[in-house]
Amino acid sequence: MTPSAPQLPATVRTFTQLLSSTRRGARLARLLTAGELAAWEVAPDVAERAEHIVAELAANAFFHGRVRGRDFRLDLTLDSSAGTLRVEVTDARGDRFPGHRPNADADAESGRGIILVGALADRWGTSLYVPGGKTVWAELDSGPASGHVSIRPTGGSTGG
Repeated sequence: MTPSAPQLPATVRTFTQLLSSTRRGARLARLLTAGELAAWEVAPDVAERAEHIVAELAANAFFHGRVRGRDFRLDLTLDSSAGTLRVEVTDARGDRFPGHRPNADADAESGRGIILVGALADRWGTSLYVPGGKTVWAELDSGPASGHVSIRPTGGSTGG
């Protein structure tokens, strides 16, 4: 019998919360994310990027994915064996998918959030949510964040 190297147990942590499709719900999504990632002891650079991604996706769920009487859902999954943090925001509008708008006005006050998500995430995408709606997801590698944009708050806050 050959001795094997000790293996660390794989840890997958999850967090799921339904939130009202309001400005307050979008703001609460970011605050809950910050608290959960701090409790999970996620690296500060990864947590900061994730908080900004949640803020953008939750704001989009409110502004573009809202259906009266329906909430949006925030899901966070930290997989230590894969070295990834996955953020998912599911809203009730399956007919509106985010995408890059090549002719977006550079001075417009909206429409650039998904570009920011793409800059902060290592991977992102969308999928239909059955029975109705869509999920926008983003993954962050939990290793060093080289090559990623550092975001510093300036006057206002996104999502509420």
